Amino acid sequence: MKRIKFYLTLMLLLNLSVGAVFAQEFKDEVKEPYTFTDLKVIPSTSVKNQNRSSTCWSFSGMAFLESELLRMGKPSVDLSPMFVVRNIYTMKADRYVRFNGTNNFGPGGSFFDVLEAIKRFGIVPMDVYQGLNYGEESHVHGEVDAVTKAFLDALIKNPNRKLSTAWENAFNGILDAYFGQAPQNFTYNGKSFTPETFAKYLEINPDDYVVITSFNHHPFYQKFVLELPDNWIHGEAYNVTLADFDRIIEYAIDNGFPVAWASDVSDKGFSWSKGVAIVPDFDDMENAGSDKDRWTLLSNKEKEKTLYSFEKPVKEMVITQDIRQIAFDSYQTTDDHGMVLVGKATDQLGNTFYKVKNSWGADGKYQGYFYASKAFVLYKSTNIMVNKKAIPADLLKKLDF
Repeated sequence: MKRIKFYLTLMLLLNLSVGAVFAQEFKDEVKEPYTFTDLKVIPSTSVKNQNRSSTCWSFSGMAFLESELLRMGKPSVDLSPMFVVRNIYTMKADRYVRFNGTNNFGPGGSFFDVLEAIKRFGIVPMDVYQGLNYGEESHVHGEVDAVTKAFLDALIKNPNRKLSTAWENAFNGILDAYFGQAPQNFTYNGKSFTPETFAKYLEINPDDYVVITSFNHHPFYQKFVLELPDNWIHGEAYNVTLADFDRIIEYAIDNGFPVAWASDVSDKGFSWSKGVAIVPDFDDMENAGSDKDRWTLLSNKEKEKTLYSFEKPVKEMVITQDIRQIAFDSYQTTDDHGMVLVGKATDQLGNTFYKVKNSWGADGKYQGYFYASKAFVLYKSTNIMVNKKAIPADLLKKLDF
């Protein structure tokens, strides 16, 4: 009887041990989606929708300034992205013609455009200038993009062997037909304004803002023309090391300043439906979870599928100046999309993420926002725009504005 009890007890213990092993294995394989805790959120206006237009640069520029106005203690106001777009089209066309079609002409743009447009033409509220004069409820720019480009290309062929004095009026006629005539005067809160006086009323001074980047093919702490197709205006960005680029973003957000962010969201690490952007460390064994032996046997395609499933946090690449530069030089980081960094958060493992305001409407997992990891921002940023006051004092001296 004692021997039977002994074997029964042993079998029970063995079963429990095996069960515990399988339980631990299962626990290791539990996939918990990214969850974020906001640490800092900068006040923002409502999320807008650029819809089917390549005008993220203007939408993000206006969203950035709207947050700036809130930071300055101003009332909430929605600014018109299309007023900026309409005026930039005219400037862009003039340069395209003067360069005989060799300068870039297209719907894309940059934060340089936003600053230059406000400096030259001022700014207006969104309800004053919607830019929807062509039978659509939201922005659909395929036709106007094609028509304006075809008009200028025909002009550059110079069929009269001399440019007429009418082409600029004709081009502006196209813009007026699609966007509507730009207002010269308007009323806001019972007061009369021009676009120029409205910018002054809001105390928006383009000279208060600066574009920053970080690439080592130019000297650091100097300006250079950022070599991006959409930088048709040949704007100069201040070049800083990656460490200082990171420091500016951190300092700005920690002190309540929004950061206008130009980046590449065509990367596999970005998922709008999941509301997250990451840069997984492809070669790191820890990403395999508990089954590291199996991880080594997976094909690269299978590993990619695992890492970009976004089903649980993964270890990310350590971004260096050289890694960032290689991605830019090899066209792996392109001039893709403009957004605004409006906060900082952590995931459930304590990793730093930035809260991003997008311009694709108030939908998606986070109603128009998503979270980008620090690694993603350092890796995929082409440039940022900040208020000069959002830069640490020692860097201000170094950059010598």
